Amino acid sequence: MNRPQGPAEQAAPQPDAAAAALDAAPRRRSAGLRYLLLAIGSLLFAGFFALGTWQVQRLQWKEALIARVEQRVHATPVEAPAVAEWPGVSVEKDEYRHVRLSGVFLHELTARVQASTALGSGYWLLTPMCRDDGSVVLVNRGFVAASGPAGAHPAASVSCAQAQGAATSVTGLLRISEAKGGFLRKNDPAGDRWYSRDVQAIADSRQLAQVAPYFVDADAATGAAVGEPVGGLTVVSFHNNHLVYALTWYALALMVAWACYWVVRNERALRKKGA
Repeated sequence: MNRPQGPAEQAAPQPDAAAAALDAAPRRRSAGLRYLLLAIGSLLFAGFFALGTWQVQRLQWKEALIARVEQRVHATPVEAPAVAEWPGVSVEKDEYRHVRLSGVFLHELTARVQASTALGSGYWLLTPMCRDDGSVVLVNRGFVAASGPAGAHPAASVSCAQAQGAATSVTGLLRISEAKGGFLRKNDPAGDRWYSRDVQAIADSRQLAQVAPYFVDADAATGAAVGEPVGGLTVVSFHNNHLVYALTWYALALMVAWACYWVVRNERALRKKGA
């Protein structure tokens, strides 16, 4: 004889329903984790793609810069910037411009700057040149071996008014002062030891006034005598790895995109299986 079920018996969950409830919780946690990974992956994809695009833009900028510099290097020399133009001299606008200038060299105040070239280790000879307007431009006359002629001690004091000798004309590449040192060593003005072509520091050590904020790498001289500084050794080179960087960032973006696709496909497969 059947008896009516009590309230407790009516509320008791069926075994299948209880098992389904127990299985649903892990699935919800797993789905939440996948959604979180998908969100992180989307952010990574956007970041990597943006970095790749930025490197493409940098590549275009670098190629345009190289083209401009190549044009400057091989252009007909123009007059080096005069005093009134010095405030506007910049790396972007003037670096490696082919210039000409004339004046009288102050050989007594030559500075030797450590150098490493295709000819070996030695020094650049930076000699002040007094121009007609009384301004001074440091001219890198060229490279000499370590046993080459020495420069003057910085205690020497010679002004443009005391300059003697015939005027000299020079052509070369305009370079911006190297104030950050070189060869992992700092300049030592007191000891007259130079590791970078820091125009202002060299000018101060030689007690020179009205010195241009740039120097000039002299072109190679034709018929130069043995032992004379060797000019024309300026290396015009730019690192251009932006294409490699761009491809790397885009490859990472594609990898993340594939990972996101795999997560979405796996989630759909699990839903179909549980349906």
